[in-house]
Amino acid sequence: MICVSIGRGRHRHMLAEHKHLVEQGARLVELRLDYISGEVNIKRLVTDRPCPVVITCRRPQDGGKYNGAEEQRLLLLRTAIAEGVEYVDLEEDVAGQIPRFGRTKRIVSTHDFRKTPETIEETHRRLAACDPDIVKISAMANHPHDNLRMLELSRKSKVPTIALCMGDIGVPSRILAGKFRSPMTYATFSHERTLAPGQLSFQQMTEIYRYDAINAETEVYGVIADPIGHSLSPQIHNAAFHSLGLNKVYVPFRVPREDLARFLDDAPALGVRGLSVTIPHKEEVIKKLSECDASVRGIGAANTVIFNGNKRLGYNTDYHAAMSTLEETLRQEGMTETREEYMLRGRTALVLGAGGVGKAIVHGLLRRGAQVVVTDGLPKQAATLAKNFNCRSVDWVGRHSISADLLFNCTPVGMHPNVDETPYDKHHMRPSMIVFDAVYNPENTLLIKDARSRNCTVVTGVEMFVRQACLQFKLFTGRDGPAELMREVIRRAIGAAKH
Repeated sequence: MICVSIGRGRHRHMLAEHKHLVEQGARLVELRLDYISGEVNIKRLVTDRPCPVVITCRRPQDGGKYNGAEEQRLLLLRTAIAEGVEYVDLEEDVAGQIPRFGRTKRIVSTHDFRKTPETIEETHRRLAACDPDIVKISAMANHPHDNLRMLELSRKSKVPTIALCMGDIGVPSRILAGKFRSPMTYATFSHERTLAPGQLSFQQMTEIYRYDAINAETEVYGVIADPIGHSLSPQIHNAAFHSLGLNKVYVPFRVPREDLARFLDDAPALGVRGLSVTIPHKEEVIKKLSECDASVRGIGAANTVIFNGNKRLGYNTDYHAAMSTLEETLRQEGMTETREEYMLRGRTALVLGAGGVGKAIVHGLLRRGAQVVVTDGLPKQAATLAKNFNCRSVDWVGRHSISADLLFNCTPVGMHPNVDETPYDKHHMRPSMIVFDAVYNPENTLLIKDARSRNCTVVTGVEMFVRQACLQFKLFTGRDGPAELMREVIRRAIGAAKH
């Protein structure tokens, strides 16, 4: 079950949000009394309530806003119990001062906004000794391993236990709580008004992750990156899983570079069956694989990992997606040769960016006979790529000196929110050029707009993104990805990001 937290300064706004949430399907809300300005009228908040409630009144040291007398705070909590609310949240140090009464259930909680303690089992034992119906432990995640520790605590506990990690590293614990027997997870009314670090909105939890459908048998997939917040992969993969009625969920995992090895070791215990891999892990992850396909070996980067028993299998769907997207564009423009592998022979391709996507595209272009020149804002990275692939490199400032037939942007330049930036001056574009931008958010980057204004043939990042996602979906499920649905979802998500 999702408990939706409401924190508003006025009673009428809290009541209005409570009603709205129930209309949207919420079955439990948390009323944060510490957010209310002035005197709190509990009876007004809970009389004729449209769904069950948790009453909470947090002090600043517990992450709340209540600054009144402690005696008055405890009186508010006792009053809520007397009014017969369904749950009351009590911190560990005050649980003994507020006796059990009536049908109100006790959530005994503790919060650590700095770290996930090494002694969470001891913390749990203390809370379990405070006559709880539910134990709640909320702690800041500083490492992905903290998620597994907290989720396993929920799963193994005899007393129903909510064990959540805060922060963006801790988001998986909120999404996977139900898989690990947690009686509830927490969400916020709006993603613009989170009441705890890393908290997702009720809409995100229900429409993207479909939390209430997650159970112990749900297979877990996800994307690993650092940072992670920009990724739209959870939206398209979860929509695809739902459309085919699959008991699977796709989760964003923020994994700092130094935590990659430990996360991959933890992944099976989290129920992970497959991962999308992006910045900064595409090259490093290869060292952690049991096997990889020929494209990964040729490129030196993987963007997909499948867990098959004790094996970790690596693939690169960027390569296949980029080349199939380019070849389709060439066919539509009437530029094809009799054999696809020769359609680029002799053409000069300038590749901007020497990261994982850049490597995949350079590999594909060279295999198809193109003359490749690579550049990057980090000259050593471009030079290393060129040496490894036996092609040319130029300094970033010299990129416009290359007379290119094809231009590929494999950098993040132009990505939301920096939509007014472009990696290439339009005055150097010619109508005969093909301009391919791997950035998909926004779809119409400034580079793409400039290319259209110069009558170039353009390829947007959305098509490549959807194609690589479909290939990943096939690896995840054995079934073809619903490409049209994925396009619709990503374009809707990009449109929403503008507002």
